[in-house]
Amino acid sequence: MAKTVMLTAEGLKQLEEELDLLKGEKRKEIAEKIKVARSYGDLSENSEYDDAKNEQAILEARIATIEATLKVAVVIDENEITDQAVHVGSLVKVENISMGREQEFRIIGSNESNPKENKISDESPVGRALLGKKVGDMVEVEVPAGLITFKVLAVSK
Repeated sequence: MAKTVMLTAEGLKQLEEELDLLKGEKRKEIAEKIKVARSYGDLSENSEYDDAKNEQAILEARIATIEATLKVAVVIDENEITDQAVHVGSLVKVENISMGREQEFRIIGSNESNPKENKISDESPVGRALLGKKVGDMVEVEVPAGLITFKVLAVSK
């Protein structure tokens, strides 16, 4: 059985919009590029044709990936998220004891993770370690840089 993919309602909407764009506008653009490249004649030495076909292959692979993700997606029910413990969808404020500073993370499914925006996957070492923790809990996490200790300061939706 395929692994489920956790998505927020926003993440689901973004994937659906991307899929619509790729299947509609982007497919038409690439089909036009292929048509134009074919008009140049001999396809064996036609780099524009090769580029367009490669672009088409990448597009179709992305469409297949999104469709596969949507088939196994489970949308996080915002009403089930509490501030009692960390869940997928929670906003977690922690004190990074190792670095002496506070950090805030949104724990989300791996498809939506974006560390630059402090959106971390429930499958990442830090995300996995924080799941189920409550305010006041201490967590030690092994990361590539070494062992980090966090204290959970707040959990919210």
